[in-house]
Amino acid sequence: MSLHPQLVKAFAQKNALKVISGLNNFDSQSVAAVVKAATAGGATFVDLAADPDLVRMARQLTDLPICVSAVEPQLFVEAIAAGADLIEIGNFDSFYAQGRRFEAAEVLQLTKETRSLLRDVTLSVTVPHILELDRQVQLAEELVAAGADIIQTEGGTSSSPQHPGTLGLIEKAAPTLAAAYSISQAVDVPVLCASGLSNVTAPMAIAAGASGVGVGSAINQLDNEVAMVAVVRGLVDALATAKTNRVLS
Repeated sequence: MSLHPQLVKAFAQKNALKVISGLNNFDSQSVAAVVKAATAGGATFVDLAADPDLVRMARQLTDLPICVSAVEPQLFVEAIAAGADLIEIGNFDSFYAQGRRFEAAEVLQLTKETRSLLRDVTLSVTVPHILELDRQVQLAEELVAAGADIIQTEGGTSSSPQHPGTLGLIEKAAPTLAAAYSISQAVDVPVLCASGLSNVTAPMAIAAGASGVGVGSAINQLDNEVAMVAVVRGLVDALATAKTNRVLS
C-alpha cells in the first residue's frame, strides 16, 4: 500500500499537518468549524470520527484529504464508502480518562482486522503511550509489518507540565517527542507526532524525526473559528520555518 497522493509531498518535505476534531466528537457544528479552520489555515489533512454523516458533511466543506479515526474496524468501511480518504486506528487519548487501555496485542489485532477489510486504503495506526518506550518501538515495527502506512505517536495526556510558558509546552510534548524520535529510527514509514503539541513544539517533532504533526485540542477546544484558523496558520508557519532551517543548515 502507498500513501494517499495528496500526503506524499507533505510527508516527504516533513511539514504535514493533521488537524484532529476528535474521535468521540460527533457534534456536526464543532466538526464543521474544525474542518473549515483547517482548510482556511492551510492544514494538510483533517481527522474526524469514523461517522458517514460527518464524512459527507466534511466532504462538502473541504478538498483536503479526510482521515477517519476509530477503534472498531467495521466503522471504517462505511466511512470510506461515504468519501473518507484514509483511516486511523487510534487517537486513544479520549479513552484514557474512561480507564480504557489499549495494549500492544489489541492494537496489532485491530490493525490486522482493518487491513483484511480494507486492503487498499492508507492506514495510520497510533502506538499507545502507556507502553514502555522500547515496547512502543517494537509495536511500531510489528504494525508496519501488518500493513500500517503511517505510525502516529501520542503522549500529551500522560504529561504533567511543572512550569508555565514555553518550558511547560516542552514538558507537555516530551512523551510524544520521545516516541517520535525512537520510532522514526526503527521504521521506514512516515511518523506523525501527535498529542500535546503546539507551534513551539511542532518543529521539535520534525527535528526528532517525525514527517508531520497532528494537533487536536489546541484547535478543537476553541469556540471561535477565527482563533482556530490563527492556531492552524501558526502551526503551518512553524513547520515552514523548521523546513527553511533544515535547508539553510
